[in-house]
Amino acid sequence: MRMRITTSPGVELDVIQSGDPTGIPLVLLHGLSDSSASMRVLMDRLPRGVRAIAITQRGHGDSSRPFGPYTTDAFVADLTAVMDQLHIGRAVVFGHSMGSVVAQRFAIAHPHRVSGLVLEGAFPGLKGNPAVKAFYEAERQAQEVELLNWRNALQAVELDPAFAREFQLSTIARPLPPAFIDLISRESLKLPARAWKQILQDMMQVDTAADLARLSVPALLLWGDRDTFVLRSDQERLNRALKGSTLVVFEGTGHDPHWEEPGRTADLVAAFVQRCAAAPAAA
Repeated sequence: MRMRITTSPGVELDVIQSGDPTGIPLVLLHGLSDSSASMRVLMDRLPRGVRAIAITQRGHGDSSRPFGPYTTDAFVADLTAVMDQLHIGRAVVFGHSMGSVVAQRFAIAHPHRVSGLVLEGAFPGLKGNPAVKAFYEAERQAQEVELLNWRNALQAVELDPAFAREFQLSTIARPLPPAFIDLISRESLKLPARAWKQILQDMMQVDTAADLARLSVPALLLWGDRDTFVLRSDQERLNRALKGSTLVVFEGTGHDPHWEEPGRTADLVAAFVQRCAAAPAAA
């Protein structure tokens, strides 16, 4: 089921749901330049008893593209509004990459609304991240600067299709069906250049590790050992900060385990959701 949900004036989010509407809520938050469409491969493999809700975050996919803001706080406010309008009191929140930071910040702000966290290709923040620093260096020095043309920030500048495709290919370690690569590349083109810049700038200022230590919710960390964007050290920091968290390493997999090993990811997530549903709510 697909719907549009207004979260603030001028902002409508594209939301898809699958599974039993009365089932255990699992909210899915995609990564940078992806959309709810990128979560379909996982949703299709979840048991029907899981009520999966995939949100296309502002600026992405077919959701609204306001001028701003594109901060983590704005994404958290959107998530809160979606859960309110869907009458979801508590949910397991799955966040991939950028979505993992939104999930963390949501749990920090609203711990009573999170029954568990699944953090895939996750990081507490992008301060000092070598891949992001290299991205900005290329933007300043190389010809690709025109692909992210910040001089036209008042307009929804279109990205070069070759850049979008290369960005997506850089995140995977295993071959994926060409039709799927085409899909996620097209979705990347929908994110305005100004939003790319604002999101990365915001996440280079964020570090959640100290605040995560206050949480008592169960957490499952999923990471591919061939991920060149998010490092093992990021997983170790998260694992230390989150009490009782479990780290699962996907060997030979890149930044997107739910794309590269969707069946295994779905099995792990479904078992985790069931465990969270059976656990008593935190005070």
